[in-house]
Amino acid sequence: MKLLAVEAPATTYTCPMHAEVVSEAPGHCPECGMKLLPAQLVAEAGAAHSHEHQHGHAHESHTHAAASGIEWEDDMVEVNRITTPANMRWKLIDRDAGTENAAIDWRVRVGDQIKIRLLNEMAGDHPMHHPFHAHGAGRFLVPNRDGIVEPNLVWKDTVLVRTGETVDILLDVINAGIWMAHCHIAEHHESGMMFSFHVDE
Repeated sequence: MKLLAVEAPATTYTCPMHAEVVSEAPGHCPECGMKLLPAQLVAEAGAAHSHEHQHGHAHESHTHAAASGIEWEDDMVEVNRITTPANMRWKLIDRDAGTENAAIDWRVRVGDQIKIRLLNEMAGDHPMHHPFHAHGAGRFLVPNRDGIVEPNLVWKDTVLVRTGETVDILLDVINAGIWMAHCHIAEHHESGMMFSFHVDE
């Protein structure tokens, strides 16, 4: 039998937020830093979005740059809908230790005041806002966002970290025990975005 070589179709990649950005290889958008997705997936999502508009089910859309509220305020409605714990794994990563999610093993003591920098990178498959929540070890202040001083210093246990944003928090540790930190969106922490940390006396 004679075997015929079949050439695989070429795949191109594009940014879901900037359709004019097209690449022959995987990479990141030079406009927003988001991971480029296969063009066919982006086109299918766009076609479904167009279908909604034609049938009167359109949602008000927002860009990543304008999204300052809930995490699904963006133009990726269809990508949001097809995202499940089966096809998307969310991660909290400790860059210094090289660990992620449940493998993160912080050990602190009552009386410590710890500065933590939270960076919500745009380079993932599906950038979203993440409300970071720390359980009863203590409380924290948000001294700045993206290097801009926060004028309203109030004690918190949750802070919203928007897509592409860097937020510094100052954790005042007051309670011994084993505590949890996680994204406060249930589908995110259920797919891995949480860890426990130890507070010693």
